[in-house]
Parts: sequence; structure tokens; C-alpha cells
Amino acid sequence: MASHPTGDTGRTLRIGTRSSPMALAQVEQVSALLRKYEPDLRIDVVPVTTEADLWRGDLSELGGKGLFVKQIDQMVQRGDVDMAVHCVKDVPGDVPMPEGLVFAAHLPRDDVRDVLLFPEGSPRRTLDDLPPGATVATSAVRRTAQLRRARPDLDVVRVRGAVGSRVQKLDGAQQSGDPRPDAMILATSGLERLGISARGRQVFTLDEMLPAVGAGALGLACRSEDEPTARLLALLDDGPTTTEITAERAMLRGLRGHCNSPIAGHCVTTPEGRLSLRGMVFSPDGSTFVHAHLTTSGSNPNPEALGDRVCAALLRQGAREIIENIPH
Repeated sequence: MASHPTGDTGRTLRIGTRSSPMALAQVEQVSALLRKYEPDLRIDVVPVTTEADLWRGDLSELGGKGLFVKQIDQMVQRGDVDMAVHCVKDVPGDVPMPEGLVFAAHLPRDDVRDVLLFPEGSPRRTLDDLPPGATVATSAVRRTAQLRRARPDLDVVRVRGAVGSRVQKLDGAQQSGDPRPDAMILATSGLERLGISARGRQVFTLDEMLPAVGAGALGLACRSEDEPTARLLALLDDGPTTTEITAERAMLRGLRGHCNSPIAGHCVTTPEGRLSLRGMVFSPDGSTFVHAHLTTSGSNPNPEALGDRVCAALLRQGAREIIENIPH
């Protein structure tokens, strides 16, 4: 039987999480925030190494990056843990939330931009410093497509593993015998959470590399019937982030993209309180893409409707054909 935090002392909240250093750092961040509201709350961290973490091949062969969250969601559904901390960008957008689960809160969004890294000691600082044929490592089809669009002369290679181990591979500390890449693209927020943001060199603008849907955001999931936990987590919710992610994920849901679909989307709230959503769909080599950018009017915007409108605009330009021509 699950134990629920209610404001009483002595309660325990069990948090399911991936066992990577970044995932554990994210749980520590959430735990510190929760204790501000409930100082006596006992937190039991339940780490798990997911099937996707163990898989060394292409994630699409296993079923996509949604496997990073599936196993933990099942733990929440069964009541083995009370909640989960997810990177929203890893949560599949083409299917509903698992039965009985809800996102009770989203934390304020971190930096959504991607950043270019070079091996330690390299004099290079920007993408322009890389010669034709240089290798750039990344884990995301979205980044790959946009990089190939900007620099088709580069060799883009896949890299897997926790962010810290990826940086070690970049610096040459690898046992596989694979050649060391000349550069690597990672998320700015990931470097910040690990305390290694100084390794980043060129931070890409959103015009240079549009982020993934949900980039930089942490979602706190629990069972919908677990009202005490949902109420506690709701204290951490950042309203603008939740609204913006709602718009982005509505767009993604309508596009029905799979894990090999290079889809990017980012919503911001303007100073006037409007929502502004950009969406892009690419072919894997970046040579074909569609783009839509719409802004709401009025002071009470509907994020779902905006996401649906941007999705419709992309579909009118041929997004469905691009997605369907990409092998799963």
C-alpha cells in the first residue's frame, strides 16, 4: 500500500527514478524543493536501471526513448513508488499518459538550448572551426537533421550513454575502440545539472537549432487517485512552464511522430501574456523541412488550441509525408 504525504510528520514519499547521475541530481533538486513545504517529509529514492539504459544499440530498435520512462511509470502505477521525476522531452508525445497517471507539476524550465562541446584542451570554439569531414556526436535525430542542414559536409555520429560518460568519450576515455569525435552536441540544461556547464563552447540560438518538445523541463508524475501526493507536487508547479509544454505536446500529439522523427517545437510566453509556438519537422538529412510559427491573441490563451493550429499548419506544408517517409 502506498504511503502518502499529507502534511503530517513522519510520512514517506517514494520517488522512482533512473539511476544515472543526472536523474539522481534531478531527484535531489525536487526533494529540496519539497522539503521547503514539508520539512519533516522523509524521501525514499528508488533508482532503477531501465532497459533503455542497458541497451547499447539504436533506441528505435528497442522501441524508442519512451522506454526511459515506461518502466518507472509502471512502478508508479503499481504503487511501488509514489511519484516519478521525468525529463519531459523523454515522455512520448504520440500516445496518452499511461492509465491512471498525471503530471501534477512541472518545475520552472531550464535553458532549452543545445550546446557544442570540444575535447578538453581543444582550441576550437564554434561549429565554423570544424573542417569538412569532421565528426560530431549526438544522440538526437532532431539535432542530427538540423546539423546536417547547416553543415552537410560534417560526419554526424550517434552517441549513447549518460551525459557524463558522453563527455568522457569526447575527451578520449573510452574502451570501445571507437574513434574519438571532434565535437559533441548536448543539452545546456544537462551540463548545468551536472555542474559542468563550463565545458560548453558554442551555445546554439533557437534559430540555429530549435529544441525538442519539452526541452529543459522536469515533470512530476503521480497516480491521479493519489490526491495527497498530487496536492503536494502541485505546490512546485510553474504555471507558465506547464502552459507552454501543453501547447508543445498538443502539436507533437497531432503530428504523431515516432522516435525516429526529427521534430522540434518550442513555446514561450510573451511579455504581453500571449503564447508563441514554433514547430519544425525535418527529413533525417535536414534537406527537407517545414516550419510554422503562430502566436495567440488575447489575454487568456488556449495552449491546446495553439498546438493544434501549429500542427495543422505543419501538416498543410507536408509534415505527414516527411514523417511517413522516415523508417521506424
